[in-house]
Amino acid sequence: MRLAAAVCLLAACSNDPPGQATPDPTIYDPYPPNVLPPDLDAEIQRVRAENATIFERTVAEWHALPPLTPVGNPPVFQGSGYNSIRVLGTLMNFDENMSIHKDRACSFCHMPYAGFNGPIPSLNLTAVAYPGSAQYRLGKRIPQRYPYATFFPVLAYNSDQGLFFGGNFWDGRSTGYILQSPNAQQAQHPPVDPNELGFADTACIAYRLSQAEYRPLFEGLFGPGSLAIAWPRDTEAICATPAGAASFGGNTTPIELSDDDRTKANVVYQHWGQAISLYQSSTHVNAFSSKFDAFLAGQYTLTPDEQAGYDLFRGKANCNSCHLDGRGSAVGSTDTSAAADVTPPFTCFGYANLGLPLNPAVAIFYESTPDAVGFTPNPDGFSFRDLGLGTFLRSGPGSAANPNSDWTPFAPGADGAMQVLTVRNVALTPAACPTTDAGRVDAQGAPVPYFQKAFFHNGYAKSLKQLVHFYNTRDLFAYPVTSGHCPTGTTEKVDCWPQPEVPNNIDMTFGNLGLTEREEDLIVTFMETLTDGFTTPFPNADTFTGTCATGGSAATQGNDHLIAAPPLPPCAADICGVPPLPGPATIP
Repeated sequence: MRLAAAVCLLAACSNDPPGQATPDPTIYDPYPPNVLPPDLDAEIQRVRAENATIFERTVAEWHALPPLTPVGNPPVFQGSGYNSIRVLGTLMNFDENMSIHKDRACSFCHMPYAGFNGPIPSLNLTAVAYPGSAQYRLGKRIPQRYPYATFFPVLAYNSDQGLFFGGNFWDGRSTGYILQSPNAQQAQHPPVDPNELGFADTACIAYRLSQAEYRPLFEGLFGPGSLAIAWPRDTEAICATPAGAASFGGNTTPIELSDDDRTKANVVYQHWGQAISLYQSSTHVNAFSSKFDAFLAGQYTLTPDEQAGYDLFRGKANCNSCHLDGRGSAVGSTDTSAAADVTPPFTCFGYANLGLPLNPAVAIFYESTPDAVGFTPNPDGFSFRDLGLGTFLRSGPGSAANPNSDWTPFAPGADGAMQVLTVRNVALTPAACPTTDAGRVDAQGAPVPYFQKAFFHNGYAKSLKQLVHFYNTRDLFAYPVTSGHCPTGTTEKVDCWPQPEVPNNIDMTFGNLGLTEREEDLIVTFMETLTDGFTTPFPNADTFTGTCATGGSAATQGNDHLIAAPPLPPCAADICGVPPLPGPATIP
């Protein structure tokens, strides 16, 4: 047990004398060595303390708001409505009480100083996913970044292109079909994900909001009776049950509410998503305050290296084909087009299978045994394959139900496809750690501290240099091996890329771009111009209290933590055996 010498994190240990805490028997730890980092408990406490700082700042901001006074018909909170809902959404996002053990907030996986990405460097280096309120259950992918996610439209299929656009999450399962906002629907998933906040019933959010100190703000915005629900006496016990709906035989509404109260709780859950989405759409998250935005406004001149990287980004490297900058692409020639968008999203809002290797360090592969309450996060073990959008279209395990049966036949063409994220803020790090890449030195030759992040949906790349090198050389250095088994004389992520996890539908617009190492570095330099906070401070990016790293090489960053994949069993039947079957190749 990793908590033998740590302060107990769960309520079951709260009566132990100081210094004599007993490891909680519900701690789930099926992982081999090197999957969970040794500093994880201390890092969890650090992030929780940083989260509390932001929450208290927001409480103070709430108390400074003017009174909510509706004007007109339909009534509008003139002047103060926007900020009031933004503050409410911020409070919800950073409120640890919105989890089974009151120890996780949504923000635990999405801290501002990390670009609203994972804030624990050692975890980014190893298991990639983050532990939810039930420790140590982890998911299967890195947390997606918040910034500019609100720009994604409702998921739709474009029949002319034969492609899906919009939605939220890596696999598109947050379609936005009811709220007409994928981002608002995205906020509704983590509370009832057993590996995240962990509630068995969506009504637990309404229950915990009814106990929140900021309840008056919620009721001021949505009505004095919006949280007036007759809660059964066992509500708190249900909302503290760590296996989610699985503890109640799969019943997703174990709190016995009247029809009227159930409807009211459902409306509260919609407001939960809407308020958090308003926060995430605000300038507190989507700041448009980067060097590149200043450049577009004529207030900054790109350095020669930044300009050269930008030219490569929309030229030889062909990045602009998916990560749209509002201008044209000119592979093999010079682009002379004018900017058509002064706030470019740097995404096409679509999906692509990049041909990434399976990452055996991801914790989900080891979660094939039941925990202390009988819940098994991943019964498939190493038979699990992440088909991304394809799994969602089949309503497959670990995703969500597909609300549109017309989409299901397109699943084979979407296998392996993951959402094309914006490049904006991909390089955002704490001020104390000004880069994501190891091995940099300053003008005096001193090592530049870096903040360890993880990139791609499975965290396989550990530096932006590796990310660009993958796009550049994926097909040039392809080998029919799994991770950790590159041939003697080669180095994984340098001149050896293991085989794709999903061999179908691989994006062939890249893979052997012919970029020099210098050109790869220039593209990284350009991507760093998309980091917000250049023209105005990025809100709450000053809360990092952790430790930066130094030394090493961006080319081999993280290779000292590689875990060799075991002999892989075939793809599980509940993933690859569901019609319409994957094809044309069999998923290994």
